[in-house]
Amino acid sequence: MRLLAVKALKGKNIYADFPVIRADICIDKTIGEFISDIEDFNKRYLKLWSRLKGYKFNDHIYQGFSKKIKMDRYIIPIIESTILEIQKILGDDLTFIKTKYLENKDVYSIIYEYKDEVLGLQSAELAVDIISSILEKKNLNIIQRLEKIKKLVSINELGTSTAAIVNEARKRQIPVTRIGNNSLIQLGYGKYSRRIQGTITDNTRCIAVDTVCDKGLTNSILRIHGLPVPQGETVSTYDEVMKAVKKLGFPVVIKPYNGNQGRGVSLNLQSFHEVRNAYNIARQYSDKILVEEYISGKNYRITVINQKVIAVAERIAAHVIGDGINNIRELINIENQNPLRGECHEKPLTKIKIDNIVLSFLKKTGKRLDYIPQKGEKVYLRGNDNLSTGGIAIDVTDKIHPDNARLAINAARAVGLDVAGVDMTTDDIEKSILDYGGAIIEINAAPGIRMHHYPSSGKSRNVAGEIIDSLFPVGVEHSIPIISVTGTNGKTTTVRMLVKIFKENNKLVGMTTTGGIYIGEEEIMRGDTTGPRSAQALLMDNRVELAVLETARGGIINKGLGYELADVGIVTNVGDDHLGIDGINTLDEMAEVKSLIIKAVKKDGHVVLNADDKYTEKLSKITKCNIIYFSKDPLNKIVKEHIQMGNKAVYTKNDDIYIFDGKKEIFVIKTHEIPATMNSILEHNIENSMAAIAGSFAMGVEIDVIYRALKDFATDVKNNLGRFNIFDVKDFKVVIDYAHNIDGYNKVLKGLNKIKKNRLVGIIGLPGDRSDISILKVAELAGKNFDYAYIKEDSDLRGRKKGEIAGLIKKGCNLGGLSDINIEIELCEIKALKKAMANAKPGDIIVIFYENYYPIIEAIEEFKNQDIKLENQSNDLNMSKEILNVSQ
Repeated sequence: MRLLAVKALKGKNIYADFPVIRADICIDKTIGEFISDIEDFNKRYLKLWSRLKGYKFNDHIYQGFSKKIKMDRYIIPIIESTILEIQKILGDDLTFIKTKYLENKDVYSIIYEYKDEVLGLQSAELAVDIISSILEKKNLNIIQRLEKIKKLVSINELGTSTAAIVNEARKRQIPVTRIGNNSLIQLGYGKYSRRIQGTITDNTRCIAVDTVCDKGLTNSILRIHGLPVPQGETVSTYDEVMKAVKKLGFPVVIKPYNGNQGRGVSLNLQSFHEVRNAYNIARQYSDKILVEEYISGKNYRITVINQKVIAVAERIAAHVIGDGINNIRELINIENQNPLRGECHEKPLTKIKIDNIVLSFLKKTGKRLDYIPQKGEKVYLRGNDNLSTGGIAIDVTDKIHPDNARLAINAARAVGLDVAGVDMTTDDIEKSILDYGGAIIEINAAPGIRMHHYPSSGKSRNVAGEIIDSLFPVGVEHSIPIISVTGTNGKTTTVRMLVKIFKENNKLVGMTTTGGIYIGEEEIMRGDTTGPRSAQALLMDNRVELAVLETARGGIINKGLGYELADVGIVTNVGDDHLGIDGINTLDEMAEVKSLIIKAVKKDGHVVLNADDKYTEKLSKITKCNIIYFSKDPLNKIVKEHIQMGNKAVYTKNDDIYIFDGKKEIFVIKTHEIPATMNSILEHNIENSMAAIAGSFAMGVEIDVIYRALKDFATDVKNNLGRFNIFDVKDFKVVIDYAHNIDGYNKVLKGLNKIKKNRLVGIIGLPGDRSDISILKVAELAGKNFDYAYIKEDSDLRGRKKGEIAGLIKKGCNLGGLSDINIEIELCEIKALKKAMANAKPGDIIVIFYENYYPIIEAIEEFKNQDIKLENQSNDLNMSKEILNVSQ
């Protein structure tokens, strides 16, 4: 048994509307299909799980699991149960899982839901290892493996503050993109996107963060602004610490000058012995030390956002309450079993750790870890009250005195923070510190907000919502319009036509295509960029005002979508291509893949469908938003019924393209006026034009804008690179096109036959991952239409042997009626093109179905230049002869 691949599909995907993981597992036929085929399988399997009793896997769970396992007869359901149980044990109780058979039933794709990506991926690996260890009779330390996964999950998951902001954004239907594996998050798309990291926003100034990290500098700035702060000094050596303490007098506070989360902080120091210990602790975190006078009182965190107090919490230091039975160490262990406590920031509260600060604090109060507190006795473990060191919080937002609120706002303003955690110490937050004493102890950038969302008592405050409001005030957009285009043919041209239209509408448009990523006129990335990562790259660029995405089959199947919801989804057609790849074997299954584009359109958005395609009726039934049909036939039944119901459609009448806007018919443009149709010869570009018209009209573009854009859209390098590009070379033409399936070839050949004057010469090849039948069909079509053919192969053979594809194409050409004498095999497409041009006759049209575009262009230009060079040499020779004759 082998785990071939495991990958996360993070957005909507062909399996579910939520994130899933797909694990491809190869099971050797010798294992056997039935559990009964494997000696003592159930016994050994359940023995392994029995080791987990007490590890969130009690007797009741074990008995239920045991019963279920014994009912399963096949090995795949056992693997499914194991994957789900691993996730459940580690905190994610999920139910969605299904299996799909792949290659000859040796490979199984198990698709299952996940919440945490690391846990989801690791659960498949561990499940396979568990089953393999039983089959191979090897020992597996399952507890050790679970602990390892748990640690990886802890490192990868978002902290509670970031998670709260992300959840709040999703409630408001703001797209969320996690950038990398840390806490950098993009909210929204393109021009309107914003970014956060923890509670730091893209409004937060770097200089402000640096300022508050320097506690001495912060103290100085606040003092200049007349705000009450402790007296203090920044020092480096212990001698300087001693001088500062003598100057300030006891009690004092010692802390790292650039620390955070209470690390290395020691409070209320009463002796030089305590100062020495505190100095040694602080030095572990910083070379510089801040010595301050100790301000007695309760400690409060005041969270300020955009000069407004949002939440106030009283923070209480880590402590335990005695039961008269257990000692302090045992009470800490008991408290750490509280399900609300976790490692670092993963849960509302943090586990209490026993360290030197705890030991020193207890010693100061005359206690040790083995001390048994009386019932109800409260034993504090630290002087500082940070949640990150095990403290708790009580909400007191409604109690803060107006003076204290004003001082906190002024402190945040003084250092320049948009989101600030102002720490204030006073006996009572309800009384003004100006009258009753107290001070602002420090200011924090990226303040944790879990204390406000999950107080131990008092009202929960939605600070995350306030942060979202600060980034996206009422009336401010959070996402740019997105148009997603898929289909077997015509995707790229439709996308480029749409981009042309939106540019004419004065939008800075981002585009992904098989030719690359573009923003405006700038090429960002070259190559096939039709997958989710390319879409995300575009949507992360804050220049983009509108995105048009070519969304290909491969990305949809293997990675899902690179966006959450589109405003317009376009399906050009569903044809015979890529069958037999990625487990998609029929046109019905391919239609299901394409339908993901339809499912991922906003409820008030539009889906554009080709009414002339046989799968349109099926696709329309799953559409939950507005539909705009397009058709070359004004009498198309689907279009007629759609119009009668007052819906929108695009169609042709004779040479004219019309839009029906739901009420009336509107003329758009004559087909021959669109240069890309080559005087209406290229019918597929009429279809692509209608799809683009429908998509842009759905976005509210005016008819005259659409007209101007399409009137200037030609099949040239500028507008539609690699799609029926025609080059005049000497006395023949070369046509470059990307057709790579039977429908694509058919449409190109249909157009060529209308314009040819002499021979049609084809340079033909097909991707190696196509089925033999598909290759033969395309080659037979080529054999029927070409007068001469050069057969080439792609440099990427996609698993085929060299010459294998060429052999199939030759056979298909023969079936189409093209004799061997008119066929030449030249596997290199550049060499094939050069041969074709060298042997071309006047009036010939050479068409090359290319793999790599730019080398083709270079070869054509080189051939042209050769001709010019020879002509110049000939002219020079003739001139020399004339000069010689004159001299004689």
